[in-house]
Amino acid sequence: MDKDLSIEARRFKKIREESHHTQQSFAEIIGINGSTADIERGKTKLSGKVVMELLRQFDINPLWLFGKSFVQHVNINGGDVSPKVISVDKDENDTILLVNQKAAAGYPHNIQDVEWYETLPAFNIPLPQYRNATYRGFQVEGDSMLPNIRPNEWVLGKAVPSISEASDSKIYIVVLNDSVLVKKLQKIPNAPEKVRLVSLNEHYLPIAIEIKDIQELWLVNSKLTFGIDEPSESGLLRQLQQSMDELKGQINNLRH
Repeated sequence: MDKDLSIEARRFKKIREESHHTQQSFAEIIGINGSTADIERGKTKLSGKVVMELLRQFDINPLWLFGKSFVQHVNINGGDVSPKVISVDKDENDTILLVNQKAAAGYPHNIQDVEWYETLPAFNIPLPQYRNATYRGFQVEGDSMLPNIRPNEWVLGKAVPSISEASDSKIYIVVLNDSVLVKKLQKIPNAPEKVRLVSLNEHYLPIAIEIKDIQELWLVNSKLTFGIDEPSESGLLRQLQQSMDELKGQINNLRH
């Protein structure tokens, strides 16, 4: 019975039928050997490659395909930066996937591979700030966002559906075609097809990128910090210098 199949299997079949393809002809155009029968019967999971081809050739919204959106079609050239795959627990609640530095290196290339996402750790945060939206955690690499965000810290980001909803000068996790960056985003008034990515560390120059090169965008709303540092050496030196200056002032007053 169709009702016993997964929602992605049912919707995959719906796409094929709406495009007036046989199982064999549809398999050929999306790069599957043989036919699509095993996918439609629920025997074979949808691969990231298939999801990508459905998006590329038919503008199929991956979130709709997996039952997480009512919008079936998206324009991939129109600034759509929503998550390509989301994770849910046994109760169908969104979970927060954690992407460490090593996983982040492969994230852009596996962005639509459902099975790859299943290898990532997932958890829930039972706080109101993490409800009614999709969140994802990324481990920061490098020092370009010092002093606000340190290397190896984790940032949690809220999914942004469209580049038009991005706010100027806020910090985002930007998933490009070949990398994952944490930057402050600035829109460029005279170049609407581009945005500027700005580091907080003044030693890094801003970079301009094409909006079409952004695969996903996550608004950073919190971070995870482990360990509380002792006062830094530079801070102690400043305190010592201030004390010395006060002492010198007191000595000068006594001489006069």
